[in-house]
Amino acid sequence: MDVSSFLVQSLNSVQYGFLLFLVASGLTLIFGILGVINLAHGSFFMIGAYLAHWLALKTGNLFVAIALALPLSFLLGLAVERLAIGFLYARDHLYQVLLTYGLILIFNELQRILWGNDVHGVPVPALLSASIPLTEAQSYPLYRFFISIACIGVAAAMYVVIHRTKLGMLIRAGAANREMVELLGFGVKRLYALVFALGAALTAFAGMLSAPVNSVYPGMGEHILIISFVVVVIGGLGSIQGAFVGAMLIGFVDTFGKVFLPEAASLSVYAFMAAVLLWRPQGLFGARPA
Repeated sequence: MDVSSFLVQSLNSVQYGFLLFLVASGLTLIFGILGVINLAHGSFFMIGAYLAHWLALKTGNLFVAIALALPLSFLLGLAVERLAIGFLYARDHLYQVLLTYGLILIFNELQRILWGNDVHGVPVPALLSASIPLTEAQSYPLYRFFISIACIGVAAAMYVVIHRTKLGMLIRAGAANREMVELLGFGVKRLYALVFALGAALTAFAGMLSAPVNSVYPGMGEHILIISFVVVVIGGLGSIQGAFVGAMLIGFVDTFGKVFLPEAASLSVYAFMAAVLLWRPQGLFGARPA
């Protein structure tokens, strides 16, 4: 592999890692604070992609489509939390797995009813359709740079909210000791609903951003869910910092695995996860068991 090809694949790895971070950060927030294993998390990624496709067709502008789809995704997350997830907090993880798996089936069927079984593409906005030259022989799509920049902005906003605001203080306290937050008189139910809806919106946003560079197709959330669980396990359950580091590592392992070992690309991801867990069973940033 020459230098220019290595640079392109590295940029692809970073861009993929950022998208994984958006999905995994929502997943780790939901598990770390709500204590819910949400198998339907990837369905919000699919819904975000389909909303971007549908609204872009209606409005003719992807940016307008995203601006409209984000509040819809947030409201959908609130509805799912109130109507389904909210009944699981005091239940065993088996109930959580069964109910959220049922949500996957419901979302997949609704997707088929609303948008059919065809594979769709979302055009890249004309403003971002150009490529940036990297070398004399290699260029890189401007839209992929936009994805990375958008994800960096979201990650920075998440850092500010979690570490510099009262809401972030409550989120961190809820992750550390949910019972104490409730005893102090804060609206834990509202906090849980907000966290779940934000996690759903983050995942849907990742689906919207990825729609122009990947096909929009039925069941696309299942693959991203599995990879996101790998990211969360590697980074450590409940750790946003771990989700970021894990997403970047998996982005590089998966991308370069497809380049050097295309027939065993998926194996490389799971082998890397196994190696990390053998070294640190709690994940890179997970708390050590007492």
